[in-house]
Amino acid sequence: MSLDDFHLSTFLPYRLAVLSERVSKRLSVEYGRTHGLAVAEWRVLVHLLRCGAVSVRDIHNCVNLEKPRVSRAVTRLEAEGLVQKTPGAHDGRLVAISLTKKGHAALADILPVATRIEESLTHAVSPDDLKTFFDVMEAMHAVLDADPEAKPRTSLDLAQTQE
Repeated sequence: MSLDDFHLSTFLPYRLAVLSERVSKRLSVEYGRTHGLAVAEWRVLVHLLRCGAVSVRDIHNCVNLEKPRVSRAVTRLEAEGLVQKTPGAHDGRLVAISLTKKGHAALADILPVATRIEESLTHAVSPDDLKTFFDVMEAMHAVLDADPEAKPRTSLDLAQTQE
């Protein structure tokens, strides 16, 4: 391919990144407006809802965010009373993060809105096309799973494919 033949607008990684960023920002507008949450904080809360009490390291490994960003999100969520920290049972240095009642209530408010936004994005796509879209994403993940240079999938991503 010559340099003249390359168009960023048709380059798959770019298009995926743009779509991902647009969807993420659209969601963040909603949970930012209603609960003052940023993307990292939302991801931490949703992960805790699914997995229960876990360490910052576990969250970092599952939500595709850098550890310092997860730590800052947890600190802010704790200050807002949405999560709590408790010392680990076997190692006092390890802290388990869990949702508080206030955190559960916030998610109960936000998740229906997030689901409506997801539905608004997919309403123009047939169920068969949506399934194909997910199948294509899974095929691309499989290629990356076999690539030693690629970042491994998170355990949360892997769990989603097995449900």
